[in-house]
Amino acid sequence: MIGNALLLALRQIFRNPLRSMLTVLGIVIGVAAVITMVTIGNGATQQVRDQIASLGSDSLMIRPGQRMGPGQSIGAPSFKESDAAAIRDQIAGIRAVAPSRTSSIVVVANGKNWQTTVVGSTNSYFDVNNLTLKEGRFFEPSEVRAGSAVCVVGQTLQKELFDGEPILGKMIRVKGFSCNVVGVLDLKGQSGFGQDKDDVIVIPLNTFQRRISGNIRVPLITVAIEPHSDIERVKQGVRLLLRERRSLSSGDPDNFNVLDTSELINTISKTSEVMTMLLGAVAAVSLLVGGIGIMNIMLVSVTERTREIGIRLAIGATEKEVLLQFLIESIMLACLGGLIGVVLALGASVVITSYMQVPFKFDPFINLLAFGFAALIGVIFGYFPARRAAKLDPIEAVRHE
Repeated sequence: MIGNALLLALRQIFRNPLRSMLTVLGIVIGVAAVITMVTIGNGATQQVRDQIASLGSDSLMIRPGQRMGPGQSIGAPSFKESDAAAIRDQIAGIRAVAPSRTSSIVVVANGKNWQTTVVGSTNSYFDVNNLTLKEGRFFEPSEVRAGSAVCVVGQTLQKELFDGEPILGKMIRVKGFSCNVVGVLDLKGQSGFGQDKDDVIVIPLNTFQRRISGNIRVPLITVAIEPHSDIERVKQGVRLLLRERRSLSSGDPDNFNVLDTSELINTISKTSEVMTMLLGAVAAVSLLVGGIGIMNIMLVSVTERTREIGIRLAIGATEKEVLLQFLIESIMLACLGGLIGVVLALGASVVITSYMQVPFKFDPFINLLAFGFAALIGVIFGYFPARRAAKLDPIEAVRHE
């Protein structure tokens, strides 16, 4: 019985190929959209995790205030360079400590200007961020202490301002002063947030404070921990030290935030996963639209084939057989749309992830889930037309013109 119903369903589908393809178009778009959105979301999440992990799973990021993210909470005092020095000298198990301050500034050189990220920090900045040199050198200790006008630049600066020509020894004007390029960083590529990590110029922290910010505030301290040290112990030690230096009593809440990179990875991953699920859910609405399209076409098909149904019922076909015939036809249409949608989604995901430069993460579960949901749509939206066909009066159906 099922085999015969399958043959009848296939015959009807291929009898009107154009109408069949238009019928499943909503399912195709729905399945392709869901899979593509989730695949791209997973790839973006993985890229963010990889970029943060590149800082090392043994890093701490310390900011003023309780708010996690860029900026400073209102009323929370900033750090000073002496705070970073105290952490380095008084907490065991730390490899490097980098106080830093960042600003977006237009720089000028070689008759061109370019807006870039200017970072003021110490040589420890390169260590904690795993930055290496392509050529040149880092800062001399005397340059860091004196706040000399020297800088280490990323390769985007070299490309945009000097057309990729040698840049060592050249001068770049940053705000009101010119700095001498002493080093060029190796390529780092884009961050998980789409930021060009090579579009940067690093100057000594004292230089930044005297010539750009005009104050000694430090909004970020990054701490790199020794590989075999207990990160929780170090984190607690840093917290207690900062509470003491900021004169907080036992009943006062922390007015700073100590975040390790593993927490940051988990937080951002959960946020990205929620956004991916939301996008997938929005895309899944088109599956319901596709299901309504199948139901409409199946109802039209029942009306067109009323006489055929009446003849089948008159010569002995049961209501169950007629219902099964139309239900299988609906399911096959939905499955055909699901299959085409999966293939299109895989192709689109490869192209889009390549264009966006995010990892392509094939997820068999979401592919099977989308295909299964498409089949379920075929059952749900195909049942009413199939039941209507099965309930036709044979005599009236045969008389239908």
